[in-house]
Amino acid sequence: MAGLTGDLSVEAASNHCLDIVDRVEEAVVVERRVLFETLAGVIARGHVLVEDVPGTGKTVLARVLAESLGLEFNRVQFTPDLLPADVTGSNVYNEHEREFEFAQGPVFSNVVLADEINRAPPKTQSALLESMEERQVSVDGTTHPLPTPFVVIATQNPVEQEGTFQLPEAQRDRFSVKTSMEYPDVEGEMGLLDRRANRRTIAPSVEPVMGPETVRALQECAEDVRVDTKVRRYIVDLARATREDDRTEIGVSPRGVQRVFEAVRASAVIAGRRYSTPDDVKRLANATMSHRLVLTTEATIEGTEKADVIQAALDAVDVPAVSPNAPDTDDTPKQTTTGGSERADSPSEATPDGDSRGQRPERSAGEAAENEATQLDGDDGQPTDSSGDSRDRSDDDSGHGQ
Repeated sequence: MAGLTGDLSVEAASNHCLDIVDRVEEAVVVERRVLFETLAGVIARGHVLVEDVPGTGKTVLARVLAESLGLEFNRVQFTPDLLPADVTGSNVYNEHEREFEFAQGPVFSNVVLADEINRAPPKTQSALLESMEERQVSVDGTTHPLPTPFVVIATQNPVEQEGTFQLPEAQRDRFSVKTSMEYPDVEGEMGLLDRRANRRTIAPSVEPVMGPETVRALQECAEDVRVDTKVRRYIVDLARATREDDRTEIGVSPRGVQRVFEAVRASAVIAGRRYSTPDDVKRLANATMSHRLVLTTEATIEGTEKADVIQAALDAVDVPAVSPNAPDTDDTPKQTTTGGSERADSPSEATPDGDSRGQRPERSAGEAAENEATQLDGDDGQPTDSSGDSRDRSDDDSGHGQ
């Protein structure tokens, strides 16, 4: 495929992503939807919030993902007595040198697991804000840069609220993606026991499939993905629809719009495409937007879920018809394949949502579908126009927003 970022083509980037997914699945029983959402957050240079009940493998997912990426990993167990300096580090007096030296905290790592982040008080939670947004830590007037790549994966327990501190809206907005692992099915739990029977250690581990340089190349690759003006407007219209919903006090912020845009580009990299589609937006809409909403008191009492607001926005906003053959109005150059023919914009080509049925995307990132005039949508089996027009429909796309 044409288009290189350094020595990494988009097709090679897609294969790297699938290698990561395969390696993580060796140790963790998890839906591919969760893996693709998490990986999209990493490639988008964002941070990931994993919310689920205890024992579903949130901590293991973060650690195994870091191992498969070949990145340095640190875990911070958030507790009510945790201080900001316990996260960021502090200046310590060196008696031998007779001067203060900065002792780095656990945040100085490539992947930082903030385990049960809602257990710590707001002052400690806010210690992560500068780290997550600016990629730096300031202590006593001195700024210390964090390593690259830098990703915070935070976990929280949604059912046990006693002794916890809800994340403030400003901090939730720092997370590019929020996902939930949920309980595995019967086959998944049987596979979990089979894997435990075949190893002698309590915690699983995996060998890396790449290193920090390749991760940085993947992130750079996402920067070159083309997002058509119609797709950009689709993101903006969805965000504005959440603000206009009567059930929300606060909708998706302008910063949230940017984070969605970045995650959508990362989704295209995972799929092996140089361009994004409306389906990329729909697949990631719930994961990238729902945690940014603040519901009204009435909506909360009535049991309204944030996902319901996102789905309502998806149903209300028209899906644009976008094709890579059409010129982009923002004068972004069109991308072509190695042979010079432009690729068909097909939702079935991408499958970066992980397909909860466990189907694996093609290793060639959709090459087998290039010559077909029509595709079958993975959710409802209905034909989809190969131009990428997902049809203006309100009820058969409900799965994409979940």
